[in-house]
Amino acid sequence: MTDLRHFQHGNLPEVFRQMLIDVHADAYADQMDDPFHQRFAWFVDHWTGMDGFSCVVAYDGDEPVGFAYGAPLTPGREWWRSTAYEPNNGYSSTYAVSEVMVRPSWRKQGIADRLHEALLKERTEDLAVLLVDVTHPKVQALYETWGYARVGEQQPFADSPVYAVMVKDLRD
Repeated sequence: MTDLRHFQHGNLPEVFRQMLIDVHADAYADQMDDPFHQRFAWFVDHWTGMDGFSCVVAYDGDEPVGFAYGAPLTPGREWWRSTAYEPNNGYSSTYAVSEVMVRPSWRKQGIADRLHEALLKERTEDLAVLLVDVTHPKVQALYETWGYARVGEQQPFADSPVYAVMVKDLRD
């Protein structure tokens, strides 16, 4: 059984950054020749520096086996803005789920679901948004079981995949 530990902006241990990078390297070992995946450390620095950054890490004993993290998005800069999506009654404060990943040896145990649920449990925003590579329909289907709906597509970086933009109402 894994245990979940919560981390947030301004209170991150010194080893936190490298731990995220190491878990990512294992989770994406077969794709680490891709320049986009090689930039993961930049994304870690970007996200962990954001006000409101929060992260949940799953541990098997002292071994980190997966994590989920994100942060609130600046009003007007929400990822769904590039789509036709319109939030209900103007409820538009948005928390971006940037990463949900589990190392291969611990997959298919419900850890990703637990991480995601724990990450969003205390959020006060109206919406959660995430991006999923359009070439991964099984991942998109999983997010749909978590209450997300696909509202459009975007390619945020020239070397990134095309992503499905998925939104979940947190006010339910």
